[in-house]
Amino acid sequence: MKILFYTGKGGVGKSTIAAATAWQLSQKNRVLIVSLDPAHNLGDIFGVTLKNKKAQFTEKLFLKEINLQKLSRDYLQREINVLSSTYKYLQTLNLDDYFSVLKYSPGIEEYALLTSIEETVRNETDFDYIIFDTPPTGLTLRFLALPRITITWIDRLIQIRQKILEKRYTIQKIRGTSKEEIVLNYSEEDDDVLKRLRTLNDNYQALNSILQGEDCSIVLVFNPDILSLKESQRLIEGLYDLNLPLRLFIDNKVNEENRKIADRIEKNIKSMAKDVPIERVSLSKALLNGKGGKLYDIPEDTISKLHIR
Repeated sequence: MKILFYTGKGGVGKSTIAAATAWQLSQKNRVLIVSLDPAHNLGDIFGVTLKNKKAQFTEKLFLKEINLQKLSRDYLQREINVLSSTYKYLQTLNLDDYFSVLKYSPGIEEYALLTSIEETVRNETDFDYIIFDTPPTGLTLRFLALPRITITWIDRLIQIRQKILEKRYTIQKIRGTSKEEIVLNYSEEDDDVLKRLRTLNDNYQALNSILQGEDCSIVLVFNPDILSLKESQRLIEGLYDLNLPLRLFIDNKVNEENRKIADRIEKNIKSMAKDVPIERVSLSKALLNGKGGKLYDIPEDTISKLHIR
């Protein structure tokens, strides 16, 4: 299974390019395209209404738009349920205030998106290609960085939890336990917190390996203008810092009037990533009028350069 991420500044046409790629690939392959962008237009491009669940468009093409607000609520509720169950012996304390402000915590949206990607890759194994249409630059870089950041934190938390269990065991051996006292687990095999941390570590290690692997490709879409160049430069730096597989640049909306500025923008882009090919696409819009419609084509040689083998 191949995984493609389309990223770039808002408004450059990455959703259109991602949709056109999905359409063309689906002529011979089973393809799922997922919009992670809060400002969805995947349904508009294909002329259908999508409601946060996978919808079949043709025999081999499936569409999905992620509801970020619902995703964040569901993610948060799952974590609250885990905390409530794990620390039920602290019910005498008022944890409701703590839980009520969790929804405002930095990173909730990023973790919710990352969870959605991980679950999609893990569960949708009957597709040849999964294409993700990502949010604008800032949010994209943050959630793509999370696997590595999370693995580092989890490793440290596991060490801390192991020390807590060790000290808990020592204290319990010294004090003994009364009949009324709650007996806490001190064995690593019985500790729910440690089990949860190790499960999360395994999941994020697997996802990080996928994101950095040969079957993953990141396509950066930009326009021939200065603002798009600046945003693209930020993305390139971030992707290289994270060791993520940037495979292709697409300069979208190029025409005779802006060809000279396109040359200059591409020269700047190329100076940062010499080995990544740049392809030009002249069409700025792609619409499907129902299932019988025709999506404007991206040139075949562009599709063939998406590290697909």
